[in-house]
Formats: sequence, C-alpha cells, structure tokens
Amino acid sequence: MLRPGSTIGILGGGQLGRMLAIAAAHLGYRSHVYAPEATGPATEVAAEWTQGRFEDADAMRGFAARVDIATYEFENIDPQAVASLSERVAVHPPVRALDVARYRPHEKALVTELGGRTAPYREVASAADLARALGEIGAPAILKTTLFGYDGKGQVRIDDVGEAEAAWAALGSPPALPAGVPAIVEGRIDFLAEFSVVLARGRDGQVVTYDTPENVHHDGILATSSVPARQAILDQAAEAIGVARKIAERLDYVGVMAAEFFATADGPVFNEMAPRVHNSGHWTIEGAVCSQFENHIRAICGLPLGSTALTGRRVTMENLIGDEADRWPELLAEPGAHLHLYGKGDSRPGRKMGHVTRVVI
Repeated sequence: MLRPGSTIGILGGGQLGRMLAIAAAHLGYRSHVYAPEATGPATEVAAEWTQGRFEDADAMRGFAARVDIATYEFENIDPQAVASLSERVAVHPPVRALDVARYRPHEKALVTELGGRTAPYREVASAADLARALGEIGAPAILKTTLFGYDGKGQVRIDDVGEAEAAWAALGSPPALPAGVPAIVEGRIDFLAEFSVVLARGRDGQVVTYDTPENVHHDGILATSSVPARQAILDQAAEAIGVARKIAERLDYVGVMAAEFFATADGPVFNEMAPRVHNSGHWTIEGAVCSQFENHIRAICGLPLGSTALTGRRVTMENLIGDEADRWPELLAEPGAHLHLYGKGDSRPGRKMGHVTRVVI
C-alpha cells in the first residue's frame, strides 16, 4: 500500500485531474500534475504542476523522479511515452489499456474476442475503401477517426451509401495511424437507450461496480446520467457488466474504467471504453458512498476499494455545457443540488464547464 503523504503523479490537468487530486487529498496524498499546458482546472488543487510535452523524455524523467506512483486522466497520450514513464515509476492503469482504448479497432476486436457485441465496422483508408465498406455494412452509418475522437468530435453521419466521397471529405485528414488506417466506419445502432458500466479494479484483482447509469447525449456530448436506469437497461446490465469485467481482467487493469453500451432489442452492444474515471460516473461524488475518483485513488495505491452503494433513491448528474454554467446562482439556491464548477476560463459552445448532481433521499 502507498502510504499517505506520498505523491501521486497525474498525466493531464483537466477537470478529471482536478477531481482526482481532490479525492487524493482527502486520503492524505499529494498530487503532481504533468501537462502540456501551463495551467488548467487541476491547477488550484494540485501541490505541483509541471508543464511539458508527453514526448519530452527528459521532462518525463524529471517528473517520474518526483512522484511515487502515476496515473492519467485522459487516453489521448502516446502509449510509448507512458511505457517509458512506467520504466521509472509504477503507472496505473497499464499501458496496454491505453493502447486498446485510444484506438477504436483495437477495443472492438478485444470485445468481440471476449464474446461481446459491437456494431458492424470496417477500417477504411480512403473514400474508395469507405464506399466498399458501406456496400458491405449498409447505411445509415457513422464515419469516425480511429484516434482523438471524443464528445462527438471526429465523426460524420452517413445516411446513404452514395455519400462516401462527401463523408470522407467532411472527416478531413486524420493523422497517420498504425497500418495506414486513418478511420473506421460503423453501422448505426437502433437502440432503446444508452448506458455505461463504471467499475474499479484493485491491484489484488478485486472488482466493484457502480449502479449502471442511463446516459442521454445532446450533439454527441453527455447531457445527463441517472440511476436507477430504466428497466430496458437494468435487464441488460448484468451482461454488460460481465463484458466490462472481462475487459478489465484481460488487461490486468488497475483503477476505474468505464465501458459505454447501447441497450438494444438483441441485448447490450458495446460502443467504447475509457481507461480512466468517466463523465458518466460524476454522479458518484454525492450519489455513492465512495466516489469513482476516490476508488481510483484507492485502487492505484493498493488500498481496499470503497462501497459503491447509493446514498439515495435516485441520483441525476447534469453536465453544464458552455454558458449553462452561468446558472450557478440559481443552482446554488436550489435545495439538494450539488454544484461543481471546473475553474475553466471563458465558456464556449460544447465546452464542459461543470456539473450539478441531485440526490433524492
């Protein structure tokens, strides 16, 4: 077990790093953030901040020398940089999880191998490839970059198989990727609802899972997460949790992991995974006995995992996007509302500025 007073290194200084640092402080740990930016949401709550590129080997070596363990708050980091860091200090979750989760074909192939369902998909490297793929899987479909996509970014909807050339042009020119495959096209899923599995796995292999939240997205960005979910999700939750546990076990995962699913007439269909704490688990700060952030810290430090039991009958987390955060005076006046603002600068459309959680006792 890592003793309180030790320093936890966090790669990335966004809102997830901020909430991880707060949870770490509650358990007596210091946090040292490493990020390319000079400042960020985690600035005010981290004991130290190092600005540096993840590809800067010298800066990463200096960072490793000043922390006792390391983790990361987002997956768009070169796995080679994290692998290099792990030669000097223990890093959780493992590099293998980062490699799988950041590249869409890898995660879909793994889930399929483990017996889970995914949307039909093809890897495509040109408009001609896309046209052939659409001929095989049909339309409607969604064309996505294989790396760096989040909150609906890097995606183009396709309604007709004849839209291949226009869709490819709209996607732009993704960076060169392994095997020269810059994109993936997926058949669009006819789903009843969206949900996620949020679990924590300790160093000893112990796994705890949170109640499965029902997720609602607007314009590709999570709007709300609520528990308990509707019955259509509850009926499929056990199977989805089984898939998520298999992923965590295969990767020898340590920390909190989220896996997103569609509830369909044929059962749960895997969408994507996140090797980190997740937006759909923010409700756990007030809505569960031990939050996802505390359980992540507990897991990577080798501590016993905390209870995931609900603290109320119903919990809803609402993201505050863009100028929605300007509602802070009324939210603070609302009985039972728990407001979290991330300390970001100017709001802009699509930017997550904070969230509010409501617990019904």
